Parts: sequence; C-alpha cells; structure tokens
Amino acid sequence: MIVLKTIATTQNFKVIPRVYADEFTLSVRDDSTNVIKTYQVTGATTSGNYLTFSQAFSPVLVEGHFYDLELYTDPNFWNTNYFLWELYNEFWNVDTTNIVDIYKDKIFCTDQEIDQMDNLYYDINQGQYITDNSYNNDYIVI
Repeated sequence: MIVLKTIATTQNFKVIPRVYADEFTLSVRDDSTNVIKTYQVTGATTSGNYLTFSQAFSPVLVEGHFYDLELYTDPNFWNTNYFLWELYNEFWNVDTTNIVDIYKDKIFCTDQEIDQMDNLYYDINQGQYITDNSYNNDYIVI
C-alpha cells in the first residue's frame, strides 16, 4: 500500500512494475465515490529494479480515503504502441482492446506523519480523543 498526502504538489512514486516503460497512463479510482481520474506520465526512470516517477493530483486527494492505483499502457493512445509489429495481428487503423498492465496497488491518503522506525503509526482518532492523566490513582478508597 502506498501512503500519499493531501497536497497539490508532485508526489514521488517508487514501484516494482511488471513491465518497465518510460511513458504510461496512471489511473486513480476513489473507493468511496467510484470516480476515476487518469494522468499521462512521461519521463519515468528505472533505477535498479524500481520504476520511479512523480505525479501531481488534481483534484487533490481526500484525507482518509482509499484509492485504487493502476499503471498501464494503452496502444490506442497516440505514440504509446509498445507491440512488436511481427506479433501484432490487428490492422493499424482498428482500435485494440489489448491494454498492458504495468502495476496495480492501493493508495491511502493521510497527512499524519507515519514512520514505523520511530513508532509513529496512523491514528484514526488523532485529535478527537484525549486521555486524562491528571488524577492520582495510587490508592483505592473503601
């Protein structure tokens, strides 16, 4: 699962894909509203086994929502035909339904600081529930 923030600036991704590509389509579906937003990613780089790229989201992601992330190449989109012509048995002027999946994952959006090394975990009730330790409970009154 990828954890993103509710900011309008670019956010960095580092994934291990099924297929390495430098141009692809990023699709984000909100699990709560079922709204799908797509983005064209160009200039992705490969470093080791990772595919790294940056993307800004507009509209901004919503706090506490889950999203479905899908990276894919669509041969019907201009200049993204990754099929070898010897293996491609459809006519050039006919739209194909063959979409190549690159990567699929879930996104959770939160502005809380999450760092397992420092024992900072996601708190669903952050700022809503406050513990009171002002009483002296060292003895019991009978």
